[in-house]
Amino acid sequence: MQNKREIPLREQNIVLIGFMGVGKTTIGSHLARKLYRDFVDIDQEIEQEYNMPTTEIFKTYGEKRFREIEKDHILKLCSNTRLKVISVGGGAFLQEEVKQACLASSIVFFLDLNWESWKDRLKMLIDTRPNLQNKNLDEIEALFRSRQDIYAVNHSKINTDQLDAEEVADYIIQTLNLGWELYEPTRGLN
Repeated sequence: MQNKREIPLREQNIVLIGFMGVGKTTIGSHLARKLYRDFVDIDQEIEQEYNMPTTEIFKTYGEKRFREIEKDHILKLCSNTRLKVISVGGGAFLQEEVKQACLASSIVFFLDLNWESWKDRLKMLIDTRPNLQNKNLDEIEALFRSRQDIYAVNHSKINTDQLDAEEVADYIIQTLNLGWELYEPTRGLN
């Protein structure tokens, strides 16, 4: 895998992490469009490869196999691509190798949403998220809270509670522009 320093800052992939249903796919699509980058949703890539929804992949192959497939896709993107906006599944950072590869080669944004705001989305999510099925609200909240620790290591955290997808994408772009100015201040000056 390429060392982060070998990839110019402006060309690094942007990886969106956060709990399932926080809006990584929607925000990532907006962000990619605004930055003229390709958007890659890891779950959608896997669903296309297996020609079935994630819930069926979990049922047919199990979560362990799904995580292996997910890891392969993410590691390949981290080592072989640039200028992508990548949405990873809510559990992807449970895998230390995935977390380290993303942090080393990409700019990682944690899209955070508080429990109360997220809970309002539950009815839209329950049927399509295998880790939510057959769980009561207390179990889902425990999962939500336990996952917060895996997202704690990132390059930037954005609280999305009061923002729509366009606003979050714009905020990320402002953050990137500031970072690019700070870390490449003489770029373009001759």
